[in-house]
Amino acid sequence: MSEKKKIVLSGIRATGNLHLGNYFGALSKFVRMQDDFDCRYFVADLHALTTHPDPKALHENVKQILAEYLAAGLDPEKNIIYVQSDVPEISEMYLLMNMHVGIGELMRTTSFKDKARKALGITSSGDDIEKEIIGNQTNQRVNAGLLTYPTLMAVDILIHHADYVPVGKDQEQHLELTRRFGRRFNSFYGKDYFSEPVNFNFGGEAIKVPGLDGSGKMGKSEGNCIYLIDDEKTLRKKVMRAVTDEGPKEPNQKVSEPVENLFTLMKLVSSPDTVEHFRSAYADCSIRYGDMKKQLAEDILKVTLPIRERILDIQNNDEYLSRVVKSGAERAREIAAATLKDVREIMGVRRFW
Repeated sequence: MSEKKKIVLSGIRATGNLHLGNYFGALSKFVRMQDDFDCRYFVADLHALTTHPDPKALHENVKQILAEYLAAGLDPEKNIIYVQSDVPEISEMYLLMNMHVGIGELMRTTSFKDKARKALGITSSGDDIEKEIIGNQTNQRVNAGLLTYPTLMAVDILIHHADYVPVGKDQEQHLELTRRFGRRFNSFYGKDYFSEPVNFNFGGEAIKVPGLDGSGKMGKSEGNCIYLIDDEKTLRKKVMRAVTDEGPKEPNQKVSEPVENLFTLMKLVSSPDTVEHFRSAYADCSIRYGDMKKQLAEDILKVTLPIRERILDIQNNDEYLSRVVKSGAERAREIAAATLKDVREIMGVRRFW
């Protein structure tokens, strides 16, 4: 008898196109995992509502991410691929789980405070900003959905009884809250129902894909991305505009952060010989950044152009997309309904008919 596969769950908010950071940091690894794990991947459109997106744009973003998931190589026959809002059991369990979550612990989460500061223009850096967030200004507010974001994330995970949840450093606190909420539920009702999910370690060093602005990681909000959907002209232009420096002034000089970022990108997409060629050129002060950028753009295009072509094909195939998400929703709902039934029974929310 074969061993039961471990459950892996991951979702991405429907807030725009996926970029190289998403691809090398997660998507390409998900593709390699799909034969060895029981994988469930979703598009988090309910999470995206916290930022009040335009309704039409939200729907298009969901479609875009679905197409990019599939174009990157996720097989809907091997994985459960679904849209979060297509599984109403998630919303009901979100309501029930909130009965065991404290306002204070939610307000203390780093992500909530950071997003609240940004939304309200709060400049103080202290941890005790609850009064400023609540405030007395009637024309400004932080929505309750943003506050209870960790609860919804916890439900996304717990409703599947996921074993592994691949998250970045900025989401580790939310995963710890998921474990806490599960333990609290178990303790309150005297049941050993929810297990504790852990962060998925892909093995080896975590990949941090840098942006093109000379520092930090690639991110939508930073505007420093190379998107999987970028056409050839757009991509080349972005890479050629990437931040560098004045060039090395002496042999074996330490590589500056902006240039090291380009080497990091090159290591992901180029051959080892190509990387070594430009490393040596930097070391002996003969490097020409224009040549390096042209080579980098060429090698990125070898990765992204085939994906882009598949994205465009899938985007134009509404029948296929509909079939994928309908099947995914049915499979996800079957799992979610079983968990929700148990949770309702445990909590005493029972019907008389």
